[in-house]
Amino acid sequence: MKLVPLSDRVVLKELEAEETTASGIVLPGQAKEKPQQAEVIAVGPGGVVDGEKVEMNVSVGQKVIYQKYAGTEVKLGEDKYTVVKQSDILAVVEED
Repeated sequence: MKLVPLSDRVVLKELEAEETTASGIVLPGQAKEKPQQAEVIAVGPGGVVDGEKVEMNVSVGQKVIYQKYAGTEVKLGEDKYTVVKQSDILAVVEED
């Protein structure tokens, strides 16, 4: 099975959150914040949303930062995904 997003939706797979802080403090499971960085797994075709044409600006494989509580979480098999609108993606992370 796979997720195929519609319209301006993007399927993201969250990247693992850091288990320790920069100062070396180990965080227990309850203290960890929801990660905001994810990898793009699938991209919808775009189209017309609210009367405006939407072109998709992200592509599969890119790492992105998205709004903290955006989207809908979906579990497919053992994997967890988040489906968000493209407008919920704040930035694309580019490696130097």
